[in-house]
Amino acid sequence: LAKNVFQIHGIDATGEVVVRKTLRRAQMLHFFEKQPPCLIGAEACGTSHHWARELTKLGYEVRLMPPVYVKPYSAATIRRAAWLRSPVSGRLVQQRLPHR
Repeated sequence: LAKNVFQIHGIDATGEVVVRKTLRRAQMLHFFEKQPPCLIGAEACGTSHHWARELTKLGYEVRLMPPVYVKPYSAATIRRAAWLRSPVSGRLVQQRLPHR
């Protein structure tokens, strides 16, 4: 997530694509401020914790996945969306708090 361009891929409860969008870094928070809060799955990396905190402030539930799960996640969207909603917290990455 430490990049200048982000791919947003949103699905509904049935697995139908409802949003597919490319955003620049400056557009991220503005885009999500206009959307209803939902569950967000993202790859855990250096700055994903920052984005998770920012999106959580807006009312979203953010779950960070280890990088090894991200490619299979995109290959089988419906099955992986159910996996993301399931209580598999042992496989998810906990959000880190900023250093003070």
